Amino acid sequence: MENNIVLFDGVCSFCNSSVMFLIKRDHSELLSFSSLQSSYGQKLLEEFNLPKDDFDSFIYITNGKVYSKSTAALKIARKLSFPYNLLYGFILIPIPIRDKFYSIIARNRYRLFPKKTLCEIPPEHIRKRFLDDKSE
Repeated sequence: MENNIVLFDGVCSFCNSSVMFLIKRDHSELLSFSSLQSSYGQKLLEEFNLPKDDFDSFIYITNGKVYSKSTAALKIARKLSFPYNLLYGFILIPIPIRDKFYSIIARNRYRLFPKKTLCEIPPEHIRKRFLDDKSE
């Protein structure tokens, strides 16, 4: 099992932009990525008994544990370079409060950022961090 996997909504412009944000700030290349809709993403969702058609949250898998919503976002932030890793301090805010704000953004992401109709092909040095091709 690979560690530090970020599952994201592959048709969400905001989610795709967030992934590119993470890639640029993950200087140690600790994070790997897969879309929730891909065969690899679906396999992981099944493996962890998660809904295979609910794409309202990033999913973060590390050391056999699954995190979602604000906890996933903060655990991911912890892996980033300074100063973004300082965002992890928000973990002290109770989950219901953090998730309330997360859910507001998740519910409105398609309205604020339309779905992608075309898939951008990243350069090879970025593409190697996507696990979608490794599902077979």
